[in-house]
Amino acid sequence: MGETKQQEVINLSEIASKIKSQRKKFILPLAITFVLSCIYIFSFPRFYNTESKLAPESESASGGSMLGSIASSFGFDLGEMQSSDAINPLLYPDLMDDNAFVCSLFDIKIEVNTEDRHISTTYYDYLNKHQKSTWWAPAISWFKNLFKKKEVESSGKAAFDPYHLSLRQNDILMIIQGNVKLSVDKKTGVITINVTDQEPSVCKALSDSLIVKLQDYITRYRTNKARIDMAYYEQLVDSARRDYEEAYKRHARFSDANMNMQLTSYQNKRDALENEMQLKYSTYSALSAQLQAARSKVQERTPAFTLLKGAAVPVKPAGPKRMIFVGTMLFLVFVARAFWMVRKELHFTF
Repeated sequence: MGETKQQEVINLSEIASKIKSQRKKFILPLAITFVLSCIYIFSFPRFYNTESKLAPESESASGGSMLGSIASSFGFDLGEMQSSDAINPLLYPDLMDDNAFVCSLFDIKIEVNTEDRHISTTYYDYLNKHQKSTWWAPAISWFKNLFKKKEVESSGKAAFDPYHLSLRQNDILMIIQGNVKLSVDKKTGVITINVTDQEPSVCKALSDSLIVKLQDYITRYRTNKARIDMAYYEQLVDSARRDYEEAYKRHARFSDANMNMQLTSYQNKRDALENEMQLKYSTYSALSAQLQAARSKVQERTPAFTLLKGAAVPVKPAGPKRMIFVGTMLFLVFVARAFWMVRKELHFTF
């Protein structure tokens, strides 16, 4: 004989009826959750976000336009692959991992003028002394400091080294890395700068400064080889000009001292000095032309930038999402309380 298995069926209407009949039991846990959630989430300061977009001129090899258009349809930028740059533009976001680049933001001038705050200082000092925090943050910071090793202060003012930071400087650096996000579109090469801060005006100031620093960095990188060549030719031109001036003075002194001399030996000496002077002048003239070409190369290598989207002062805060957080917590507590009430109907035992 086969054994018949009875399938247990969950009666949803019975569960809903039980929850409805005991709805008063939800009041206390939901009220407590609402109060605690509000106390928690309203302790976090508001933060704002702004976005800007920068399009640097790409430097790619000539030709292959048809192949490039086909590759772009599949999401690949063939121009970037053919670029003569050693640093691919897709690597520009990695600049935020470099201490020197991030530390260059320390000295940005910050101006905050609101009804309750008037701040004029550097970005480092602003993050170090003027940041809002939760009411429990000082207690946690005090507790952590008990286990931190005290830093030995160096005597005198040593030169700032971005690769040898103090603990506090490293903390500020990590805060900046969290506040600033750089990304590059693989198809278009557009650099997107996303900045987050507690003050709307600081978001814009930091974003504008980042645009300038990125332009300066990209320009210095693109023109680095050309500038080295230009500096080399400037040294050669300076040396050739001095040699020419010395040869010119020797020729002039000899000619003035022997103006009325008709001897062949004096004429030969004067001709030799004149030939030397002309040779020095030819060298100086040729190197001057090379210098002008090197300067033109620097200008040619200097990229143009297009600001597709400027940084605006944000009007509405980006977070924290207080209503969403409180609503989510109330929903979770409601579900947990309802599950506990109908656990027997759901055949769960604890």
